[in-house]
Parts: sequence; structure tokens; C-alpha cells
Amino acid sequence: MAEIVPGSSVEFQSGTTLTTREYLLPFTLITALFFLWGIAHGLLDVLNKHFQEMLHISKARSGLIQFALYSAYFLMALPAGFFMKRHGYRKGIILGLSLFAGGAFLIAGTTSLESFWVFLTCLFILGCGLATLETAANPYTTKLGPPATAERRINLSQSFNGLAWTVGPLIGLYIYSSTGSAEGERLTSLALPYVLIGAVVLGVAVLFTRTPLPEIEEEENSTGVDSPAVQAPLIKQRHFVLAVVAQLAYVAAQTGIFSYLINFITDENQQPHFDRMYGPYFLSIGFALFMTGRMSGSYFMSFIRPAKLLALYSLACCLLLGIVSARLGWLSVVAVYLVFFFMSIMFPTIFALGIKELGPQTKKASSFIVMSIVGGAIFPPLMGWIADHSTMSVGFLAPIPLFAFILFYALRGHRIKTEHSHGIS
Repeated sequence: MAEIVPGSSVEFQSGTTLTTREYLLPFTLITALFFLWGIAHGLLDVLNKHFQEMLHISKARSGLIQFALYSAYFLMALPAGFFMKRHGYRKGIILGLSLFAGGAFLIAGTTSLESFWVFLTCLFILGCGLATLETAANPYTTKLGPPATAERRINLSQSFNGLAWTVGPLIGLYIYSSTGSAEGERLTSLALPYVLIGAVVLGVAVLFTRTPLPEIEEEENSTGVDSPAVQAPLIKQRHFVLAVVAQLAYVAAQTGIFSYLINFITDENQQPHFDRMYGPYFLSIGFALFMTGRMSGSYFMSFIRPAKLLALYSLACCLLLGIVSARLGWLSVVAVYLVFFFMSIMFPTIFALGIKELGPQTKKASSFIVMSIVGGAIFPPLMGWIADHSTMSVGFLAPIPLFAFILFYALRGHRIKTEHSHGIS
């Protein structure tokens, strides 16, 4: 880690160094990656309702869209981590961008087939690219500055991910309005958005091939000495192991809520309810609150401990989801949007807390935490199945136990302890 020279840093708030001048350009470029994959995720959450209508599939089956994407995270994260350990962050980022672009072009080129399974296969390839990018960008961001501000730095970068999520549903408006009803034309509205996404991502990949990035050495922990946390194997790092579980719980809950917001807003059993065509607007509003939560959370962490803020936000989600499920009219609608706000800081904060003090094991640990994103593959079909057999509002009860575990992690599980003999204590 580079020495911080007085006057050479970028100040996020008076007296607090966010990053150094040496790392400003790399930090900016990496933050741009968060925006790119946010577009892909934001667009994807519009497609559940679209496929339900166009291909006449159930909510549970439409949840396979998320299954295809997030299972790629589970299968690709470790290979991506090994690739970066051998070739470095920069080449890992280029590999991720190449897979991302390739998957987008394949989706665009196969829409006329109108095959749900072909779409899922192409989406899986795209997901392998996103998994590789996240395995690289999340830990790399935490290293581009002082360890003390790692949580704030990753939350700031993830804020641009939230900004992109607000744009994705607006692209969905084009898909909804340009959909044909004739055979072979029901999914062709997907082609143009994914061609454009693929072209932009490919251009960014070319940019990264021509831009040198510093390769961060990870042989030291934040104290500069070999601590027990660095020496112990990952399985004995309690804060890391519980971070993997907490991240799985968070991504499961987040993906379910994102995927079925439009179903909730348009559910005829819900009052008020709205026309499907307006669904992308409502999803975009939710993502705008999500982005606002991340930006404000990065600021709040300058005077509130990240773990404490995580505890407050996870408790708020538990309480608000009860209100969402109670079908209290506009109060339930407001509550579901507040859940978007309070979920905002969870992924980056859990990530930063989980890889803290891991030294040379950081890349491998990051791979395992990215693998836990597989929670997003498992949970939407389950949440959709609950909604299919009751109502969508009842389905919103399902994430509460997941946020309860995150609350435990924020209060106790994040503390750095190592075990020396008998399992996780």
C-alpha cells in the first residue's frame, strides 16, 4: 500500500482520506465498472414480468432468469479468483468485460428463436462476465486507499452501481412498448438494448487493455505485521465465514425484492395497484432510492461505524417487510420503497468487513464471497412459488429471516476472531 503523503489525497470529508492521488485514476475507472454491471442487473429485473406476459410462464419459472445469472456467480467466482491470482486484477477485468460483451451479443442474436432456455444460456455467459468483474472490482476498490476508509470507498463505488440500476428499468420501457405479438417477434425488442450494451462493454474492454493499473500487493495486513488473522486459513476466519453466509442471505433477499416489485405493484389483490406498462417506472424509483441510500451511507460512515449502520439498516428492513406483507395500502407501498433505501449499503459493507485483515488471502476470500451471490439464484423461484400459491404480498415475508441473520452479523459476526483448533467459535 502506498504511503499517504500530506496534501496528496482526495478528501471525502474534512480530515478523512478516501483515496490517494496515486490511486485516483484507477479508482475512477474501477467505479465505472460498477455502473456497467448495474445496467445489466437493472434491465434484468424488468424482464420477469415481461417473460410472464410474453411467454405465458409462472412467477416461479420467471425466477429462473435470476437463477441463470446468479448461478454463474457461484460457478465462475473461484476460477476468476485463481485467474487473477496468476495474472492480476487488470487481466481479470478484461476477461470479465469480454464475457459480459459476448453474452450480451448472444442474447441479441437469438431473440427471434423465442426460446426461454436459449435466453437463459446466453444470460449465464453474461453472468460469468459479471461474476469475474465483481471478483476483481470489489476487493480492488477496498485496496485503492487507506484501510480505514475501505467500507466508505466501496460504498461510494457501489453508488454508481445503484445509479445504473435506475437506468436499467427505463431501458425496459423500450422493451415493453416495442414488443410485437406475432410469432418470432415477441422478444425481438430485447435485441437493440443488448447490442448497445455489448458494444459499450467491448469498448471499455479495449480501454482497459490500453490503461495501466497498479497491481496491489496484498502480503501485508493493515497493521503491516503478520497477525493471527493473516496466518490462519480462511475456514478459521470467523468474520469471513459468516460474511459469506450473510452475503448469501443479502443477495437472496435483494434479488427477490427487486425481481417481484413490479408484480407487487401490479398485483390485483393489492390496493393500490397499477398497469404493467408503468412497472419499469416504479422499479426505477426504487433503484433511485437504493442509489441515494448508498451515497448517503458512504457519508454516514464518516461518523458512524459501518457495522453499526449495517445493524440499523437490517433491523429497519425486518420491520418494514412486515408492513409490506400486511397489505396496508399506500403504507405498504411506501414501506417497500424504504426497504430499497435500507438495503443499499449491505452488499459493499458485508464485503468490506468480510475481507478485512486477510492479507494475501484477499483474492481467494473475495472469490468465495462472490460465490455466495448464488443466493440470488435460489431465492427468486422460491419467493415466486410462495406468491403463486398465495399472494405477492405474502411472498414479501420470506426475506425477513435473511435480514435477521445480517443483523446478527452486524452486531457480532463481523468481529475479527480466529480459531486455532475446534471449528468456528
